[in-house]
Amino acid sequence: MIEPNQKADLLRYLQEARDALVWKLDGLSEYDIRRPLTPTGTNLLGLVKHVAGVELAYFGDTFARPFFDGDPPPWWYTEESEPNADMWATADEPRDRIVGLYRQAWEHANSTIETLALDAIGHVPWWPAERREVTLHHILVRVISDTQRHAGHADIVRELIDGSVGHTQGKDAVPPGDQAWWEDYRSRLEHVAREAGG
Repeated sequence: MIEPNQKADLLRYLQEARDALVWKLDGLSEYDIRRPLTPTGTNLLGLVKHVAGVELAYFGDTFARPFFDGDPPPWWYTEESEPNADMWATADEPRDRIVGLYRQAWEHANSTIETLALDAIGHVPWWPAERREVTLHHILVRVISDTQRHAGHADIVRELIDGSVGHTQGKDAVPPGDQAWWEDYRSRLEHVAREAGG
């Protein structure tokens, strides 16, 4: 019989989403990883920066295990920071620094997860008072959900940049087809949409 290991299961799904986000940057220029490809500015490096902050806040501050010894970076979640400052990278914030911070966030989060029980209580200071008290299990599920959601955003943004698709390296989960097949497929979908729309 297989013994359940809830922490290992949850951490595996979190790590898969982490790896997918970082992989979406591979092979792209500094311009392409910063390009805002939606009306709300969604861009690949910004997604990585955002989830780094999410992990540091939820697995750090929530459980009285802050990551920053001194002042946090200017984009950190404060009343003084610019709205959405965590969703994009300035020209002087290199990819390596942001990806490096994200990998440090993984280590910090993993340490919290390994150290505490799933029913350990934390407090989310930026949530309404009546909902601030949470368990590590709750935060793990929330961060997995958020990271997977952003990995999906990254899938679409990367496809818009250069046509690359896939969940993770070596796992594209996309039916095989050459460019002509995909163009025909997309054309059929467009035709159906127009027909359904009257």
